[in-house]
Amino acid sequence: MAGHIPEEKVDEIRKSTDIVEVIGDYVDLKKQGRNHFGLCPFHGENTPSFSVSQDKQIFHCFGCGKGGNVYTFLMEMEGYSFVQALRQLSERTGVEIPDQFAEENHTGADNQESQAMLEAHQWLTKLYHHLLKNSKDGRKAYEYLLERGFTEETIQKYQLGYSPDDKEFVVTFLEKKGFHPQAMVKAGLLSVNDQGNYADRFRGRVMFPLRNHLGKTVAFAGRSLGDQEPKYLNSPETDLFHKGRLLYNFDLARSSIRKEKTVVLFEGFGDVISAAQSGIPYAVGTMGTSLSSTQANLLKKYADQIIVCYDGDRAGIEAAVKAAKLTKSIGCQTFVARVPDGLDPDDFIRRHGGGRFKKEVLDTSDTYISFMMSYLRRDYNLQVEGDRIAYIEKVLQEIATLDRAVEREHYLNELSSEFQLSLETLKEEISQIRSRQGVKDNEPRNRYTNPKRETSVQNKLLPAFHNAERKLIAYMLKDPYIADKVQEEIGGAFNIEDHQVIVTHLYAYYEDGNESDISQFVEMIEDMSIKNLVIELAMAPVSEEVSDQEIHDYIERIRLESWDRTDIKSLESELKRAEQQNEPIKAAEIAMEIIKRKKELKA
Repeated sequence: MAGHIPEEKVDEIRKSTDIVEVIGDYVDLKKQGRNHFGLCPFHGENTPSFSVSQDKQIFHCFGCGKGGNVYTFLMEMEGYSFVQALRQLSERTGVEIPDQFAEENHTGADNQESQAMLEAHQWLTKLYHHLLKNSKDGRKAYEYLLERGFTEETIQKYQLGYSPDDKEFVVTFLEKKGFHPQAMVKAGLLSVNDQGNYADRFRGRVMFPLRNHLGKTVAFAGRSLGDQEPKYLNSPETDLFHKGRLLYNFDLARSSIRKEKTVVLFEGFGDVISAAQSGIPYAVGTMGTSLSSTQANLLKKYADQIIVCYDGDRAGIEAAVKAAKLTKSIGCQTFVARVPDGLDPDDFIRRHGGGRFKKEVLDTSDTYISFMMSYLRRDYNLQVEGDRIAYIEKVLQEIATLDRAVEREHYLNELSSEFQLSLETLKEEISQIRSRQGVKDNEPRNRYTNPKRETSVQNKLLPAFHNAERKLIAYMLKDPYIADKVQEEIGGAFNIEDHQVIVTHLYAYYEDGNESDISQFVEMIEDMSIKNLVIELAMAPVSEEVSDQEIHDYIERIRLESWDRTDIKSLESELKRAEQQNEPIKAAEIAMEIIKRKKELKA
């Protein structure tokens, strides 16, 4: 699992991490007995079924079945690779890992190139910021930022900078640091002309570092100070930078978004910085493109409520419609803030302050349907009968997407009142639309449930031998002595195939001299379904002390099941022979015995 990174280092980082603290950054956990519980971040639910064990350093959801250790959690929650999760925890714990260890699924050459790109971006972030603060040429850029209302603290926090209006300065700097110019062209930091001359791509601009979700600069946005075109210049897409995957300021805003369960989505970097500086830390921005489904789903993991706050001009409103439709479609509670007088959010904040912006813009945001009703109205002349009917039909299409009947009725009442239409008629129209959409009103959709979720095995009535195997494995995971005893008595002769896989891994784990450590053991298992089952069994309540007699009883019940199954197979062979030898009476007797044995097994 860890690629080329030594297992000792993987274990050291894991043991230095408190899984409750890490998961607590994402989930509101409350301690109940020995474990901590909260609402599962991987599926919607009303009642907490997500459990975290501080003793065992594992988590498990009894609803959707997901489980694992701290690495598993970050990989599931953030979409990290194993090495990304490892590096994230390395930075958190201060336990260093050597840089030369390669990322999974990359060749050494690919990784070296990506690492060089990443290092070059970090060096330039420091250089640009230094030049902004300390160079004569950077003074103009520094004054521009102050005039925009950015404080010294903000400039430092976001590492804003300045790229000198000199073609060769940055080229020379990067070469002295050991970076080849051609590789830096591929990284989007330099440009090259037909004569093969290299130049700083961003020269003469105020620089905004664009960070990934780990807080590392992976691209830049530059704003010209004079007549230089284009006014805004962004890095091209590279192996490090994908506009549709990253959100500006997400690394800094994540904890506030999680705490407030709310995120404000902006278009521009300046809007985000102004809002954050004005006491709205749960602000993020798209990277100069429309909101993508990847970005929307990322926000959904952290926020219940999304406020789309784009520019007040026509282009901003059209972009807000697209973003709102997307966030609404994935189940987020969506609001759209309207910035008055055609201003962008940054302009409003600079003119009126963050307090008024929050009170007059964010706090008065329209619900998704209210916003769409207002937006759709602009395309119709409601004094004309045909336009009026077309407008009402469009609005009904939007209202029909609402899950809650009380919300639907609220907006239908508005339409009924404004256009003197029967509420019953409007309800009938909505019912027909929803029927065409495949939604049955007598089976309302519930945003807190997942219809595809399988019921946990713990909620099923299991045969006695199955429960015996589960209990026995739970004790084996807890105590190497019990595992040794079971291995000696029955080895891998468990009746459930998944249980056979688990104990085989467990025997090997203990034979390597490892102590009981579920968080470490699950790293040996690559099959996610088996890993989740191990976690489920490890989280199952068992006695602190178990007698030899109880362990013996479990073993005997497993043996008995195995013998019974062997007897049935033997009888089935006899039945086949009796049928082949044309002995119907004997065959019938054997068949009855097989039925009897199978009934006993089920019992």
